[in-house]
Amino acid sequence: MTDHKQLRKEIIEKTKEFYKARFENKTFEAGVSKVNYAGRVFDEKEIVNAVDASLDFWLTEGRYSEEFAEKIADFLGVENVLLTNSGSSANLLAFSALTSEKLGDKRLKPGDEVISVAAGFPATVTPIIQYGLIPVFVDVDKDTYNINIEQAEKAITNKTRCIFLAHTLGNPFDIDAIMNLAEKYNLWVIEDNCDAFGSKYKGRYTGTFGHLSTISFYPAHHITTGEGGAIITNDPLLAQLVRAFRDWGRDCYCMGGENNTCGKRFSQKFGNLPLGYDHKYVYSEIGYNLKMTDIQAAIGAAQMDKLEMFCEKRKANFNKHYSIFSKYPNYFNLAKATEGSEPAWFAFIVTVRKEAPFSRDEITRYFNSQLIETRNLFAGNMSKQPAFVNKNWKVAVNLDTTDNIMNNTFFLGTYPGLTDEMFLHEEKVLDEFIASL
Repeated sequence: MTDHKQLRKEIIEKTKEFYKARFENKTFEAGVSKVNYAGRVFDEKEIVNAVDASLDFWLTEGRYSEEFAEKIADFLGVENVLLTNSGSSANLLAFSALTSEKLGDKRLKPGDEVISVAAGFPATVTPIIQYGLIPVFVDVDKDTYNINIEQAEKAITNKTRCIFLAHTLGNPFDIDAIMNLAEKYNLWVIEDNCDAFGSKYKGRYTGTFGHLSTISFYPAHHITTGEGGAIITNDPLLAQLVRAFRDWGRDCYCMGGENNTCGKRFSQKFGNLPLGYDHKYVYSEIGYNLKMTDIQAAIGAAQMDKLEMFCEKRKANFNKHYSIFSKYPNYFNLAKATEGSEPAWFAFIVTVRKEAPFSRDEITRYFNSQLIETRNLFAGNMSKQPAFVNKNWKVAVNLDTTDNIMNNTFFLGTYPGLTDEMFLHEEKVLDEFIASL
């Protein structure tokens, strides 16, 4: 009988060969090949890890989950990293944790208000509505695309309990100002760090300032596991609550395959259950099942080794876009990094000026006809999206800049798979478009 360890070695070697045959030596041909706004960047290590995890056939959290979470914790310098199945689930779990009765008077309750923005991605706002709280939409700054701090303070009332914001497309919001507001008014802060994993604010990584933060590992983001996300916190109680909401709402914190970690599995009293009821089947929250698989974590563990390089490439690619578009200052308003920040840009943000002799839709149609992908800044103005019409939300002052973004803003990719040939093609296409006016 063939030894399974030897077979594993042979499978791994064949996997490396497969990577070289299937994925190496791709070439770009201008006007024929597509310039994607995002994409997965990987080598044989991610595929080898995924195959290795598959051969274990340990399908839920396992050894690779532990490795992946530890690498994230070491990178950010944080205590608790809880893996989940998407960035949207990470946002849901972070917000859910703050609704727990275990937080006493500090828990979020239906009718409370949460400061947020309408110029962003729905997953930052939907948990607020789903739990019966009220999003208060604050306008954003036209250069950083992040929350207008002056309006943010004006939006705070005696019902405000939380600030839930994303670092827009990798550009950190003014974290000092937000954390000062949180301290002044005793508010929770959730950092949606899904587009900014690896960005820095005053020398410190984003995602390490708020009470909770979230990361997404969707293929468009800084690293990928396909689908996947994580919740970050230095607060042990919040970590316990996130884990409970993620794992069906159960009170037990044993890892998969483990039992009686607390040593009190059959000796405790919970709710109206009989004394000694099996702790593995005690549910202290109204929860979900939103765990990550070990195969996904295996891919993430390999991706983490590339994160710093990926971030440097994103910064360089942003600068390449900037040199191309800055030739036409009368036509475009280009994003600026928040003061004191070092963005690992998710994208290159462009707003077509009102005085330009063309619209956002005209230039994006032209770019896409030349196989250069563009995207609008997500929902544009969330309050005008079909799902949010007639829902219970408020506008703080006005959403004038948000409306301008909805009508005139688009972005291009900064992901590490972009090449110099792609940027040459982009410059040629932009110059041709401007010359045709």
